[in-house]
Amino acid sequence: MASRKLSKAALSFLTKTRPSKPSIPVHHNAARCVHQSTRLPAMAASNAHTRPTLHPLHQPSTMVKPPAVSGSRSIFIQTENTPNPDALKFLPNHPILPPGLSSPFIEYMNPRSTLAPPHPSPLAAQLMNIDGVTSVFYGADFITVTKAGDANWAHVKPEIFSLITEAVTSGAQIVNVTESRPGESGQDGGEEDSLRYNENDSEVVGMIKELLETRIRPAIQEDGGDIEFRGFEDGMVMLKLRGACRTCDSSTVTLKNGIEGMLMHYIEEVKGVTQVLDQEEEIAVAEFAKFEEKLRKTKGADAAPSTVGKGTIDTVPG
Repeated sequence: MASRKLSKAALSFLTKTRPSKPSIPVHHNAARCVHQSTRLPAMAASNAHTRPTLHPLHQPSTMVKPPAVSGSRSIFIQTENTPNPDALKFLPNHPILPPGLSSPFIEYMNPRSTLAPPHPSPLAAQLMNIDGVTSVFYGADFITVTKAGDANWAHVKPEIFSLITEAVTSGAQIVNVTESRPGESGQDGGEEDSLRYNENDSEVVGMIKELLETRIRPAIQEDGGDIEFRGFEDGMVMLKLRGACRTCDSSTVTLKNGIEGMLMHYIEEVKGVTQVLDQEEEIAVAEFAKFEEKLRKTKGADAAPSTVGKGTIDTVPG
């Protein structure tokens, strides 16, 4: 059987004829393709009879002008809220990642990682030194800072502005590149992009990657995060959320009702989506599930659910 491939010429024609409704055409003949649309907002749930849709979750951006640094030009730093109340997105209108980096992001999860090879960052080290900051995420042109739940943005944000302003106006590179031994990596990300085309990928995996790259990644990047493809086995797509989306309470809803719905709608071989968690994240999810179970018993079976979405504790039969 002839191999199926993703036709972008046909998509371009469809886009020009129907500019008000960008879509992903699905062909049932030998060729199947995924439409490469413009940047889209974050995803929301859909049912089996309607196409998955995307709705904005992040708040309108605000622009802040930090104090001018003596002897340097002043800069404007935009901030955007994210669906995660403990994560804030900063856009300094300046490249963040070093040129030539194959990955679209780098994530620093602890102070030690900011100094370790292969991508140490003096700015990330300073940001992680702020009381209350728990992680720093670098996108191509934005920085997402995540704080502890008990920290106050009113105290944390001014220090973040000051450090980003100083780093940008100094002219120094935000991320350094150093040699590391094989298998040694102090940061998450920074390696090859997991959504990049690989000639060894199967046809279905290639389609999954393209759909993630063109329709899902832009929406997640808008919310201060990113997504990694970790594999496809027995119809299940294994993914990992990064940045603001990694610790967001709605990440399960995003995966199940947004990403899963879209992948299953356009690729018949996909049966579901599984979230890959680190050990700390697994512990956090387990503790949250215990809390939900206790809360449900306290409220009673007829009480309104405290969380929504397929796969949450309130949808599991007692």
